[in-house]
Amino acid sequence: MSLNDAPAIGRPSRWVLPAALVLVLLSFVAAVFLGIVDIPAHDVLSALTGSGSPEARSIILDIRLPRIVTGILAGVQFALAGLLLQTITRNPLADPSLMGVSQGATLTVTVFLLFTVYRANPDSYSVNELPIAWLPPAGMIGGMIAGGIIYLLAFRLDLSPLRITLCGIAIGAVLHAIAIGLIAGWGSARIEIILEWLSGSLYARTWDHALFLLPFTIVGLAMLPLIYRPLILLRFDAAVARSFGLSYKKQFSFVLLVSCALAASAVGAVGPVVFVGLIVPHLARFLAGRHFPLVLPLTIVLGAVIVTLGDLIGRLAGGPEEVPIGVVTALMGVPVLLVLLRKVP
Repeated sequence: MSLNDAPAIGRPSRWVLPAALVLVLLSFVAAVFLGIVDIPAHDVLSALTGSGSPEARSIILDIRLPRIVTGILAGVQFALAGLLLQTITRNPLADPSLMGVSQGATLTVTVFLLFTVYRANPDSYSVNELPIAWLPPAGMIGGMIAGGIIYLLAFRLDLSPLRITLCGIAIGAVLHAIAIGLIAGWGSARIEIILEWLSGSLYARTWDHALFLLPFTIVGLAMLPLIYRPLILLRFDAAVARSFGLSYKKQFSFVLLVSCALAASAVGAVGPVVFVGLIVPHLARFLAGRHFPLVLPLTIVLGAVIVTLGDLIGRLAGGPEEVPIGVVTALMGVPVLLVLLRKVP
């Protein structure tokens, strides 16, 4: 068997990737044209060209487009991080929470808001006074620290995929418990923004959030040609990978770093959107027939589609209050995962 071929369930159709790209375009167009506020199509087109009414330009250019672009970037990062983690740990249930990234980001954001809002101004109840602009970097730093702690612990224990999994579950559970304890003791009047962030949301995301994610997305995609061959070999046991000349520990560590950076920055920007990093790689493998050269681009494209459509569904179903995308992906994710697990051996 060639290193470029994984065990296949038949050859994938050559139309799979083009169809997925068309789906990205259609979901983007639907997300731009549809929303709580009903804007005629010609007004949307006028706003996109810089003309039209001030209200239409504000809604399209300052509200819808930033959250759509932020969602696409976050979806790509969540899906790619999930694929990388599932591959190197050889664990089909791996996602950013496996490495404690989501839990570390949650704890950091909770502590950050607790001390910057509650301690500095204990009488403040306004969401507008919260330092929201600092949440993405705070969450990313916390996620990276959590991933680093788990890596160091596993490194001391010989860095096997099983030990990575066990360390991630244990540390993640501790971090999550501490964060929930702090939230419970904080007081309900001051936790609205944390609960919204915890559910995974694109609400009020701006161009600043998109610009925060863009460098991580670009660098992550640029790393793919460098890690492609090591990633193929990392699917096998360490002894097999080393027999092909792979520096197993070095390449494992590098891919793990890339996946943690992608996951941590995405969680920091939009919160822990569940099931995207878990389900999208499975869906890509199912459509690609486990033909690995096709799995990578499909994972990237489908990550963007799932988040864009999930956010659109949440906006349309929830009305003015809207349903957070994390809730939508959770409700959609369980049945999709069960179907995929029945079809994939």
